[in-house]
Amino acid sequence: MITIAFILIALVAWYLYNIRTFDYWKKRGVKHDKPVLIFGNNARNYLMQKSSCEMAVEMYWKYPTEKIVGYFRSTTPELVIRDPEIVKHILITDFSHFYSRGLITNKKLIEPINRNLFFANGDLWRLLRQRMTPAFTSGKLKAMFPLIVERAERLQERTLAAAAKGRTLDARDLMARYTTDFIGACGFGIDADSLNEEESAFRKLGASIFNIDAKRFICTLLKQFMPRLFWHLKPLAHVEKGIGELVGAILRERKYEPSARNDFIDLLIESKKKGTMIGDSIEKVKPDGTPEVATLEMDEGLMAAQVFIFFAAGFETSSSATSFTLHQLAHNPEVQKKVQADIDKVLAKYDNKLSYDAVKEMTYLDWTFKEGMRMFPSLGFLIRECVRKYTIPDVNVTIDEGVRIFVPIQAMQMDPLYFEKPEVFRPERFSPEEFDATQKSIYLPFGVGPRACIGERLGLMQSLAGLAAILSKFTVAPAPETVQHPKVEPKSGIVQSIKGGLPLLFKERVIT
Repeated sequence: MITIAFILIALVAWYLYNIRTFDYWKKRGVKHDKPVLIFGNNARNYLMQKSSCEMAVEMYWKYPTEKIVGYFRSTTPELVIRDPEIVKHILITDFSHFYSRGLITNKKLIEPINRNLFFANGDLWRLLRQRMTPAFTSGKLKAMFPLIVERAERLQERTLAAAAKGRTLDARDLMARYTTDFIGACGFGIDADSLNEEESAFRKLGASIFNIDAKRFICTLLKQFMPRLFWHLKPLAHVEKGIGELVGAILRERKYEPSARNDFIDLLIESKKKGTMIGDSIEKVKPDGTPEVATLEMDEGLMAAQVFIFFAAGFETSSSATSFTLHQLAHNPEVQKKVQADIDKVLAKYDNKLSYDAVKEMTYLDWTFKEGMRMFPSLGFLIRECVRKYTIPDVNVTIDEGVRIFVPIQAMQMDPLYFEKPEVFRPERFSPEEFDATQKSIYLPFGVGPRACIGERLGLMQSLAGLAAILSKFTVAPAPETVQHPKVEPKSGIVQSIKGGLPLLFKERVIT
C-alpha cells in the first residue's frame, strides 16, 4: 500500500509540475493553443515532424487578427510576434530587455564552442561584438574579393563538368562546396578545395555541424528538458574537437603572429594582441545606476569558438539562400533571362571578369537574391529572450524574465498584407519605387538592431559573386526529379534546409 501511495503521490507531483505554467498566457489574455503534458504545443517539433520555423509559421497564420500569440515549448511559455511595430520595439527600441538570444539552456555551464558571437549573451556578446566589428569593413571585404574570384572560377569548372554530361547537380551541395571553399580561404587561409575533391574533409566537417541524427536530436532534447541533469552531454563534441585542433595548428604554424593573409585567424590574433576587452556592462549596474565595467580576455578557446560560428554561419546560410534562388530561377525562366542580361551588361564593362565593383553594379541580381531570401530566408525566425520584466506596447501584456520571443520572418515575408501575391517570384518588388518603409521593417533575413548579422555584407558579397559566376556561364532548369515546391527538412534547427536537396540541370550558355 505504501508503494502504491508513493507512486500516486509521485504521479500527482509530476502532473502538477508539468501543468504549473499552462495558465501563463490565459492569465494575460493572450490567445494560444491548449498545451498538452510533456510537450506543450511543441510535440510535432520534438517528434521531428515539423521544424521550429514551421511551427512558428503555423502559429502566425492560425491567429490572423492577433498581434501576439502564446506558445509552450514543453512547460516553457514563449511568444510569437505578428505585429511589425512590436517587432521593432523588441529588436531595436527596447533592446536592453532582449539582448539575449536564449539559445543557451544552462547559463552557468556554457559549452566552450557556444561562447561565440551568435550564441553568446550579455557582456560576453557585447565585448566580442565591439572587438569583431572592424573585421567586416568595406575595405577588408574588398581585399578578400580575389579569394572569391578564385573559388568562383572553380565553381564554374565543377558546373561545366556536370553540364557537359547532362548530369543533374544538387544546387544545395554545389553552393555549399563553393561557400565552404571561400570560408576556408578567408577564414583559415586554407585551400579546402571541396569543389574539386568529392570527399573533402573540410566539406564533411561543415556538413556534420548541421547533420542532425537521432542521437544528436535526443541529446539536444534532454539538455532542453533537464539542463542541470544533462549539462555534460555534448552533441557537437566531435566538431568542437576538430575546430579546436585546426585553430591550434594554424596558430602554432603562424607562431601566434598575424600573417600576410588578412584572414579571420589573423583578425583574432590581432584582437588578442590588443589586450583585454573593456566596455560598459549591459548585465550589471552600480548602486548609482551607472553600468559596471566588463572585461574579457581573448584566449585560444574563445578564438576557436569564433572560428566555429564564422565557419558554420558563413557557409550554411549563404549556400541555403543561393541554391533556393537558383531553384526559383529554374522555374521562372523569364526572370532568369533578365538576371543574365544584367550580369552580361555589367561584366562587359569589366572585361568579362568578376570584381568587387562589378558585383556592386549588378542591381537586378541583387533584387533577385533578395527575393529568394524573402520567400525562403535561411533563418526563418529570429529569437530573443526577455532578460527583465517587460510590458509589450500596444497590447499591454507584461512578460517575465526568461520568456523567449519568436519573430516568424518566414511568415511575415510571405504575408499578402505586406507583399502583393507573395507566392510569385518577382525581384522588381525590391526596386526603390516599390520597396516601402513597411516592407523594410518586416524584411529581416539578416535581422535588425544591435544583434543584426555582423557578416551581412560578407554574406551578400560571396552569394552574389557565386550566383553571377553560375548565371554568366549557365542557364538553370528543372531536372526530372526536381520538386517545384520542396518541403522543409523537419529536423532543421536555426538554419532552414530543404528535404532531399535541390536537384537542377545546368546548361552551358552560348553567348553571341
